[in-house]
Amino acid sequence: MLWRAPTSIPPPPEAVVDRARPLTLLLAGVLAAGGLAALGPAAQAADAELARNGGFEAGLDGWTCTAGSGAVVSTPTHSGTKALQATPAGSDNARCSQTVAVKPNSSYTLSGWVRGSYVYLGASGTGTTDVSTWTGSAPDWQRLATTFTTGASTTSVTLYTHGWYGTPAYQADDLSLFGPGGDPVQLPAAPTGLAAGSPTSTTVPLTWSAVSGATSYNVYRGTTKVQTVTGTSATVTGLTASTAYTFQVSAVNSAGESPKSATVSATTTSGGGGGNPGLPAHALVGYLHASFANGSGYTRMADVPASWDVINLAFGEPTSVTSGDIRFSLCPATECPNVESVADFKAAIKAKQAAGKKVLISIGGQNGQVQLSTTAARDMFVSSVSKIIDEYGLDGLDIDFEGHSLSLQTGDTDFRNPTSPVVVNLIQAVKTLKAKYGQNFVLTMAPETFFVQLGYQYYGSGPWGGQDPRAGAYLPVIHALRDDLTLLHVQDYNSGSIMGLDNQYHSMGGADFHIAMTDMLLTGFPVAGNTDRVFPALRPDQVAIGLPASTQAGNGHTTPAEVNKALDCLTKKTNCGTYQTHGTWPALRGLMTWSINWDRYNQWQFSNNFDAYSWS
Repeated sequence: MLWRAPTSIPPPPEAVVDRARPLTLLLAGVLAAGGLAALGPAAQAADAELARNGGFEAGLDGWTCTAGSGAVVSTPTHSGTKALQATPAGSDNARCSQTVAVKPNSSYTLSGWVRGSYVYLGASGTGTTDVSTWTGSAPDWQRLATTFTTGASTTSVTLYTHGWYGTPAYQADDLSLFGPGGDPVQLPAAPTGLAAGSPTSTTVPLTWSAVSGATSYNVYRGTTKVQTVTGTSATVTGLTASTAYTFQVSAVNSAGESPKSATVSATTTSGGGGGNPGLPAHALVGYLHASFANGSGYTRMADVPASWDVINLAFGEPTSVTSGDIRFSLCPATECPNVESVADFKAAIKAKQAAGKKVLISIGGQNGQVQLSTTAARDMFVSSVSKIIDEYGLDGLDIDFEGHSLSLQTGDTDFRNPTSPVVVNLIQAVKTLKAKYGQNFVLTMAPETFFVQLGYQYYGSGPWGGQDPRAGAYLPVIHALRDDLTLLHVQDYNSGSIMGLDNQYHSMGGADFHIAMTDMLLTGFPVAGNTDRVFPALRPDQVAIGLPASTQAGNGHTTPAEVNKALDCLTKKTNCGTYQTHGTWPALRGLMTWSINWDRYNQWQFSNNFDAYSWS
């Protein structure tokens, strides 16, 4: 959040969903009533151990865990040298499963040892009554067991274990299914119907027909496997603009991998000028309090040091929340006694531009709620923003929608195809502005972590409802405009703890937070844990890190030494600490700060440190 004065912040992610305990207790009652923990009848002579790698001594071989939640650990174990450890998230219960061949009309005993809170063991696809058993608390290894009988035509069942949403990691070991073995699972056929959708400069969407008996699909770019998904679609990311690629998919089940599909070709687009050649390789972005004053004091445009490559004028604000009518004017002299004249302000903008700097109008901010809920508001937004850009001769637009400006309606669950009017209208409005001003139009965005990285766990109101509908609400905007986007600088401050791709929560104020949050943008991530809906990685030249310039500017101030550690890790793979990034990005664009005024108040510490940093 870009502050004028201290204010409340969004709740931490752990508060977004209330996984009510009464539901858990109800499940407990149902399970107990069904006697699911009772052991089955004595094994028959033909009975055998059917679970593959139930002790996890061969890693995850034979097992599939959701959203990368599972791993093999050497301690604690129930027996042997390995055990499963899986970590739930807010919208993922860390389900690990295996499909096993069985015989119809036969009895089976499922058992295993678990540790942790709210750990479940069960079987689905039995053809009769699917079963599960669970423990609410197992500080040490506890045995779970249940039995089931297969249906008249059942030839396979799926064994699984999972935890509960948002709880700590659980462990499982020595999982067993005992009973008569079925006919071997047949290798699935090669997928058919592979087709490529409309590419962007960095992504290609793929779809194909479902294959009977497949439990997952491998996606290949050329000869390289790039994804494994459970559905019949995927988006391949991290591609190069204006480049031809070939793709294939294969089907997978417990018998192995099918032959690959026929090949489909696609060529990425040239992009929409989002990289903007007018910026230096490493840029410093700052917000200038141009329309108001606060404790940092007013800074004239002509007095902004040359360190700043992009200057965002804060703020253009609407006449009302839903009008779409954006207005901007200089701070009144009664509030800012040293404010320059409009003529001098415009002249200073031209001087900055002559020196290679970009000056943008930033829309929104803490007090500027903007909801483009109607097409009339959308059109007014385009018209009024154009007037500001034209009057002051600006280079582009910064979108700093905060608070309740963006939210997702119930049922709007796919960031790739948004339906909420405030989101759809904003995308259309920005595309119109981009088309009007052409390739050199600079487009930046400054969302809070709540609206971007939190989308790894939560998206909108969620599959069960009850979540904050603003969670992840910037993702469809960023995705739809990624080819037009010059810079995304998420505000890594005034933030609750956010889960990174390591499935651990990270807190603001140190290098680790900036490394984890930036790694998510440069790697991509499944939205709400759904591996069929992966938010594609952005180019490193499209990403800057947002920080407060001083302790007065916002919560989460990061010292220069910690800022440098974050840059070292992301661009050089040094000084990384405990978080392991998924790549090294020397082309990371740079830093953003709130604000130029606060940096001046703090004796230019932030910009001086940026100027002194060695990127090589």
